[in-house]
Amino acid sequence: MGFLEEEGSWNLSFSGAGYLGLYHVGVTECLRQRAPRLLQGARRIYGSSSGALNAVSIVCGKSTDFCCTHLLSMVKQVERLSLGIFHPAYAPIEHITRQLRDHLPPDSHVQASRQLGISLTHWPDGQNLIVTDFATRDELIQALVCSLYFPFYCGTIPPEFRGERYIDGALSNNLPFADCPATITVSPFSGTVDICPQSTSVSIHELSVFNASFQISSRNLLLGFRSLIPPSPEVVADNCRQGYLDALRFLERRGLTKEPVLWTLVAKEAPAPAPGALDAGQDRAQKAGTALDWKVPNVLVKDVPDFEQLSPELEAALRKACTRDPSAWARFCRSGLGWTLTYLLLPCTLPFEYVFFRGRRVVAWLPDAPADFWWLQDLLKSVALGLCSMTKAQLLRLCRRPPQSSPPILPTTPSSATAGATGSSSEHNSGEE
Repeated sequence: MGFLEEEGSWNLSFSGAGYLGLYHVGVTECLRQRAPRLLQGARRIYGSSSGALNAVSIVCGKSTDFCCTHLLSMVKQVERLSLGIFHPAYAPIEHITRQLRDHLPPDSHVQASRQLGISLTHWPDGQNLIVTDFATRDELIQALVCSLYFPFYCGTIPPEFRGERYIDGALSNNLPFADCPATITVSPFSGTVDICPQSTSVSIHELSVFNASFQISSRNLLLGFRSLIPPSPEVVADNCRQGYLDALRFLERRGLTKEPVLWTLVAKEAPAPAPGALDAGQDRAQKAGTALDWKVPNVLVKDVPDFEQLSPELEAALRKACTRDPSAWARFCRSGLGWTLTYLLLPCTLPFEYVFFRGRRVVAWLPDAPADFWWLQDLLKSVALGLCSMTKAQLLRLCRRPPQSSPPILPTTPSSATAGATGSSSEHNSGEE
């Protein structure tokens, strides 16, 4: 980590995480409290999918309370729907677009052009694009929407950015510039990432895909499921707390904090330094961030009985964001009787809800309908031309193939014919005898 010596010589990169994006908020809060230099002095902050949302919140100076409230509001909205993400009212892209238009500052595109990088995937060839300059605020919002758009999960027609169609940036480059040694990478999945949960699995197999490495383990599979189908808000909040602890472990291992906090959390005393050598090593680590202390323990959320002592601001924001509607009707809907009535009436209410929400979505889509129809027409035309060219190539290959000839018949010489006749006559004579 010697690159931390020079201001502006490092980058931050946040991976796509879906509903686990609150993990990035916990990491960001830890860096803001205990190593603000890593955030303030970063040259670029890159992100893909939900990681791009966290990156733009850092660039625009959004508070932890703001990020926790808006991310957990989406989780609570899915919790209220009877069919979860399969309910016709579920529209994550529309919800995020409204929130971005309501809360991004007017000059957010100016700030983003200085420090932000968003990963996009071009449709349909899958080429990656890192966008670092934005002409207007609407262009910044459109880039974020494209980076969040997961095909068929969020819709069927990809959104448009600068005249081209793009989808989720995590599908082509989940961790932008992860191969650069001057990039601090963050991911809620266990793997070869700077800040990530430490795996307790004995599996040594890894899956390298989308410019990121994931350990093949049951925990990562569960996290992948939760990234698309969110659990309760309390579980998502614990994931945010784990991000704080993992970032703190990263800082302590590299000597970027003043005191070993994690040792006190697990009720153990920090190992006593050996005279001379270890003190010098710790001093070098604090100055350059090059030494690694692998003895720093891995602390889980369940090992911290009172997280408020560790980060009062983050704990207060999470508790506020997890608070449900206290009204009597909301409490009844969350009760067992309320859920039972909801599912019993579902065959009657679902058709009306489907017509209402789908109709509202069609009305909102009408201004973009002409451009989408032209895009679909061009897409179908290119697919048809591709099939025709493939068929034509196959037919030409068959026509140019030479016909299969029969094996040549060897001509018989007079001597061989005489020998054959003599042999046959001798066989005939021998047969008569």
